[in-house]
Amino acid sequence: MAQRYVISGAKVATLADDANGYDLREGAAIVVLGDKIAWVGPESDLPSEYAGLESHDHAGRLITPSLIDCHTHIVHGGNRAQEFALRLTGASYEEIARAGGGIVSTVAATRGASADELLASALPRVDALIAQGVGTVEIKSGYGLDTETELKMLRVARTLGQARPIRVMTSFLGAHAVPAGAEADAYIDDVCLPTLEAAHAEGLVDAVDGFCEGIAFDAAQIARVFDRARALGLPVKLHAEQLSHIGGTALAAEYGALSADHVEYATEADAAALAKAGTVAVLLPGAFYTVHETQAPPVQAFRDHGVAMAVGTDWNPGSSPLGSLLLAMNMACTLFRMTPAEALAGTTRNAARALGLTDSGVIAAGMRADLAIWDVSDPAELSYGIGINPLHHRIFEGTI
Repeated sequence: MAQRYVISGAKVATLADDANGYDLREGAAIVVLGDKIAWVGPESDLPSEYAGLESHDHAGRLITPSLIDCHTHIVHGGNRAQEFALRLTGASYEEIARAGGGIVSTVAATRGASADELLASALPRVDALIAQGVGTVEIKSGYGLDTETELKMLRVARTLGQARPIRVMTSFLGAHAVPAGAEADAYIDDVCLPTLEAAHAEGLVDAVDGFCEGIAFDAAQIARVFDRARALGLPVKLHAEQLSHIGGTALAAEYGALSADHVEYATEADAAALAKAGTVAVLLPGAFYTVHETQAPPVQAFRDHGVAMAVGTDWNPGSSPLGSLLLAMNMACTLFRMTPAEALAGTTRNAARALGLTDSGVIAAGMRADLAIWDVSDPAELSYGIGINPLHHRIFEGTI
């Protein structure tokens, strides 16, 4: 039977008005019919047609859109705890990568794992996100760097969305690293592009990503991947300007990317280009923290130019083993000086934009009934707490 009920007695942060912070509404009600929100407004104005529905009174609790983690790598084999220890002795992310660690070491572990093993290891990660109010998660490939493993990763990601009450958006990240012994241009021609074609034909790809960095691929190489994505009708996004400035953000803007992610080394000109393109800047404080970066993203430039900012965990086994989107919100405020309102918008409304979603991220009539109900009185508490999970319960597609 389809869900039909009213949520009442709550504080509702609709996030629907990007010029008005949380758009916080006291004494609000939300009508859920099936998997959609049918109405939201003051409880005193509840239309008579909904008066007889089952009511759930939340006595002042806060309701937000369910959270969206718009950048993760949670399907992978093995871990890189030893690299964590190496970084503590002073080794840099680039030094570890060039010595055969980093992404390449995870590639070996992921190639060696079966699909069932990858699924079993990823399920607890998905469960951890669900337990913190996440309703949508983006999952990337990129730890295969061969056709078989890239497809295996994407199939596992799709399976996660069937095995748990969460929406999974997939990103093909074949241009993540150059496999050991390969040459970058040859790898793109012989492996990356044919694998993208195969993954798209199987319906496994929602967007195409790449890693534009000195230890990975340059802008011209990524442009070739983006050209193929465009030919297939797929949107693009990009790991850009994380460790240096080599033109990734400008490239993302040129291609109208959904998002440019990391962007620590982005410039004022990059901010202007992102704004013109409507591209979201995805900030990933877990990676900034883990690899001991010192240059923060140009948050004020993004504000000045009106660039939408999202926040993600970047949950991965090497540079950001961060399994808490709530903690990522706190870190974005503490390390990058985002406001709590910006952090919440960054894990709801703007995170939806970073994934190309138009039916999620705000509380409004016609949107998916993906909601999070919190035992807090002030939305700022969601970013303020460190290691605290105040989730009361989560609603996914109308189901409590």
